[in-house]
Amino acid sequence: MQSKSRPLDELSNLLTNAVGAVKGVGDEAKAVARSQAEKIIADLDLVGRDEFEVLKARLEVLADENATLRAELNGMKPKAAPKPKKPRTKAKPKT
Repeated sequence: MQSKSRPLDELSNLLTNAVGAVKGVGDEAKAVARSQAEKIIADLDLVGRDEFEVLKARLEVLADENATLRAELNGMKPKAAPKPKKPRTKAKPKT
């Protein structure tokens, strides 16, 4: 004896197939969105993490070298004497 009637069995199969189709459409939409996002990111020409870390380390070394050279340059400069102030002359009255 059958526990389900044929129409309910067919309805159950139809719903199962519909859920599978919706899941497939959702997966396809995710794949398209991911592909578009990757294309946009590639077009932006972003720097990679490895390259960023290398440049960051290089920048730190150059900043230290710059500070050292600046200190050395400041040590080489002679101390400038203050400039003497010029005496003020009175403005001629307008006639």
